[in-house]
Amino acid sequence: MATTNDLKNGLVLNIDGQLWAVIEFQHVKPGKGPAFVRTKLKNVLSGKVVDRTFNAGVKVETANVDKRTMQYLYKDGSDFVFMDTDTYDQLHVSEAVVAGGADYLLENQNAIVATHDGVPLYVELPASVVLEITFTEPGLQGDRSTGGTKPATLETGAQIQVPLFLESGTRVKVDTRDGSYLGRVND
Repeated sequence: MATTNDLKNGLVLNIDGQLWAVIEFQHVKPGKGPAFVRTKLKNVLSGKVVDRTFNAGVKVETANVDKRTMQYLYKDGSDFVFMDTDTYDQLHVSEAVVAGGADYLLENQNAIVATHDGVPLYVELPASVVLEITFTEPGLQGDRSTGGTKPATLETGAQIQVPLFLESGTRVKVDTRDGSYLGRVND
């Protein structure tokens, strides 16, 4: 248990049996009336964001969320298997928890896995990853290096939009949050 005075960004609260992460908080002391805390909370599982106001000094239940850097090993059926790099314990994470991150996940890649009471909540990938283009149509005569994009399939199977001049076999940097092309990587 904590009070509203202990709130900080990233703290996970257990409200009505659901886990909510604090995104923003603001202590407000109006000219008249009692002080209160205005917060913006994000549901850890669904991603839904809500605004919630607490009276100052009210007790809130905190949840113990364990974030660890883990290495992605392989896919087992519909589960993704991660290994704790310190203890070598393996954790099976369902496809629903990994969600869109599966498009940018390569074997032996590190990611942060958050768990609550041993149950995986979400997987945080690095902000960007380097992946190889396995297939893209060749650029047409007259294409320029600026403007215009074409679809490309990455080694993970994900599809992104890339500039017309890129070819199959090129390694590119991709933003894991929105799947956008960030640049070409020269090895």
